[in-house]
Amino acid sequence: MSDLVLAPATKQIELVRIGQVTVTELAEAHILQIERLNPQLNVFADFDAGRVRKEAQRLDAAPEPRGPLHGLPVTVKSSIATRGCRCEIGSLLHKGDVPVEDAVVVARLRAAGALILGTTNCPEFLMAYETANLLYGRVHNPWDLDRSPGGSSGGESAAIAAGMSAGGLGSDSGGSVRVPAHFTGICSLKPTPGRIPGRGHLPPCVGPFSTLGAIGPMARTAADVTLLFRALCGQDTLDPASPPLPYRERSLDELRSQRIGLFEDDGLVPVTPETRAAVNAAAAALRGAGFCVEPFRPRALEPLRKLWWTFFVQCGAMFYEPEIRGRREQLSPIFTEFLMIAEASGSLTAAELLNAWAEMDLLRSKMLAEMKEYPVLLCPVAAIPAFRHGERRWTIDGASVAYLDAVRYTQWFNTLGAPAAVVPVGRSPEGLPVGVQIAARPFEDETALGIAAVVDAAFGYRPPAIVFP
Repeated sequence: MSDLVLAPATKQIELVRIGQVTVTELAEAHILQIERLNPQLNVFADFDAGRVRKEAQRLDAAPEPRGPLHGLPVTVKSSIATRGCRCEIGSLLHKGDVPVEDAVVVARLRAAGALILGTTNCPEFLMAYETANLLYGRVHNPWDLDRSPGGSSGGESAAIAAGMSAGGLGSDSGGSVRVPAHFTGICSLKPTPGRIPGRGHLPPCVGPFSTLGAIGPMARTAADVTLLFRALCGQDTLDPASPPLPYRERSLDELRSQRIGLFEDDGLVPVTPETRAAVNAAAAALRGAGFCVEPFRPRALEPLRKLWWTFFVQCGAMFYEPEIRGRREQLSPIFTEFLMIAEASGSLTAAELLNAWAEMDLLRSKMLAEMKEYPVLLCPVAAIPAFRHGERRWTIDGASVAYLDAVRYTQWFNTLGAPAAVVPVGRSPEGLPVGVQIAARPFEDETALGIAAVVDAAFGYRPPAIVFP
């Protein structure tokens, strides 16, 4: 059973296609893995084995032609509307919420033949890099139960890393599919906003979050992330942020024509030695595959991060204020922590918000001008590997690094609205996974995925010990 649930998504689909296993058998293997490991990891917000078995039987009886994901067991972050499953955004204020309609991307999952196992845990209102809430408690990292799988797609990443799901969907406004992938040793993509439709995300990706936010695929291999992206991308004509851009295959020669800029840190916040080693190992693998990789650090990084803070932290708190007013006693400690950080930053005036919005366009243009020479960037995902539950400060190279600074390496690409993929490469001295990040210019998602696949082929997913009986 371990071999089956840990097989790449592409392999699982092929086994169903050639009749070596049925969808029902594949579902049963995942159900057994969930029943064995979920009590330790606590990844699910909604899972019903009976419902999964019934849907697997329906898929087994489905006539030809079948979809490209036929029979693939997947999970969905509980902030993406999934008909019939609890999608409570990790909040007591939404306890028991079950959508009656699917988000566009979930409807596409079903149309492609995927088997939805359930929805996965997230921090309250998605505003944390650690996954815990008052509804279901804390999610644990399969590599070390004392550590977090990250956030806000932490339940999703832990499920996939532990073989409880072959792949699935998270969302990312500040690293929320990339940091969890890095923390748990899997792959992910934060797409260009709209390449995978965001309509049906909870809360909606509107205002500045239409640039910052995106629904992104997560899986154990870059090929599997590409499989999901290819099946799910495409314009949603009711989403003004969704471009009329189909999937575009990139040949290896086309990928090699893209010069890659490498930086080990941003010059402000240090990274651990194993993080530097992983970035350099990925660079060496790419050079060995015929790519041009050269040192390059964009100058616009810190201004982009400051604007991310304005929109994600300060505007994020403003967006939630009407909903939480008078109900703060029901909020989780993690979301209360976010509110304290936002309140310490102060409220935004209308003029400050307007100026920040204009500045975002100007800075994005400056960053894109810098990326003319290096249209692909290779860099860390975070300054550290997975942290222990509740940790908020670390010492690196003698410097004290605070919580949100440790994960700043993802935030630039949200402000830029650019695609960024994560691939596992190295290990920390404690044996924790260490990923690297590959970012491309907006709408060049296929480039980021193609180069990520080259890195993944050189390193790749390794299962944590917990997955084996």
